[in-house]
Parts: sequence; C-alpha cells; structure tokens
Amino acid sequence: MSAWALVVAAGAGARLGIERPKAFAQLAGRPLLAESLDRLDRCAVVDAIVVAAPPGWEEPTILLSEELAATKVVACVTGGETRAERVLEPLGRGFDGAVPALPLEDTVKRVVEGVVEETVERDGLFRAQTPQAFLAPALRRAFDGDLGRATDCASLVERAGGRVAVVEGDPRLVKVTTAADLALVETLLAAR
Repeated sequence: MSAWALVVAAGAGARLGIERPKAFAQLAGRPLLAESLDRLDRCAVVDAIVVAAPPGWEEPTILLSEELAATKVVACVTGGETRAERVLEPLGRGFDGAVPALPLEDTVKRVVEGVVEETVERDGLFRAQTPQAFLAPALRRAFDGDLGRATDCASLVERAGGRVAVVEGDPRLVKVTTAADLALVETLLAAR
C-alpha cells in the first residue's frame, strides 16, 4: 500500500490577524507550512506529498518545498475557498479512515441563545484531531456526496457510510487558528 500525505494548507488564517495565509504565518522563524513539509518528508511511511496551497500562493509553496529539499512533494494544487504512522494502521484492518482523538474532559453544555439548555453527557465524546488518514476510494466517494456542514474529512467519510477508527490522540496536536495557538505550537517545538 502506498501512503500519500495531503497537506491542506489553503486556509486564509483570518483569525490569526496576519496579512498572509495561515500556512505562511511565522513559526520559530520560518513558515508554519515548513514544519509539516519537513516532518512528512522525513517520515518513512509517507511516499509522496501533495500540498493544497492558498489561491495565488502556489509558487511560494513550491519554492518553500524546494528550499527545504522536500523531495517527496510531487504536486501543489490550488485549495478551495472553504475549509503518521499510528493513523495508517487501522486502514490495514478494514477501516475506511482513522482519526486521532482525545476524550473530552470539560463539562459540555448545549446553549441556545445564550442560555444553557442541557448538560451533555460526555462519556463517549471525543475531540478529533489531525492528521487524519483515509483509503483513497473512500475519500473520493465521500467528496462526491453532500459537502454541506462537513467539519472535517472524517465527517464526510462517515456520512458516505465509511467506517472511521479512532486512535489515541496527543494534546500536542494543536490546531492553529489564533495567534495564541501559534505561540503555543512555537513553545511546544522549543521544548522538544
């Protein structure tokens, strides 16, 4: 089985408050995208990398991969306007996809118009992380369906009838949305 990594780096990063796409936000003196490309290029189980770049940022993305000597980058495509190894293992056991996830520790409230409607039982609730892994045919089928209200690729695969396994997540897999998230990732990288 061949493993390809799709780096979805087309986000605008509006909540970061910068004048460039999120992938090119500075993290420890280099673009955020460099961290992902560098790690994936060194990962023994990844055979090839495709980067979905922000519209108009395809050339800087290609130049960055060349500067990093990321030889596994085989293509750079334009991303749309909207939105490791342990993750690959379940694909060999009959699952269509796998996501790392952490159990919810906080109390969860369902709120309607600023008023608590109910406290949600958190047993069995997890927060999904990335990277996520999928069999290519299952992901293609999922993207042929209704893309509305999808929050991640796993939700699309699930809606298309696919089985998605959960593997142990890691609190260090931080989704970068705000400047505070970027600062946290920089702190985590400095501590390793």
